[in-house]
Amino acid sequence: KISSHFPLLHGAPVHQGSPHEIGVLNIEHPDFGDPPLFDPALEVPVFWACGVTPQVALESAKLPLVITHAPGHMVITDLLNRDFKQDPDSFMPESSIAQKNKR
Repeated sequence: KISSHFPLLHGAPVHQGSPHEIGVLNIEHPDFGDPPLFDPALEVPVFWACGVTPQVALESAKLPLVITHAPGHMVITDLLNRDFKQDPDSFMPESSIAQKNKR
């Protein structure tokens, strides 16, 4: 819930629960990064949008120039987190997570 107040940054999770529902076939062997360390009997996986996905799309587009980021090396600015904070209900309809939790 905390990250949902920052839609211009990572924002709210895009999915929680079964990785298979969003096309993650084997969470122990992710396409990018290290495998998560968690106990599936005690914890639920949560997924956020990531800059790696559009980066792969940009690489396959073979553009002559693209300015982006590298994992772990994000933009540095003089703005503070509070400058980005918003009420999640004011900028987006209920997420699929909220709808799923109502069922």
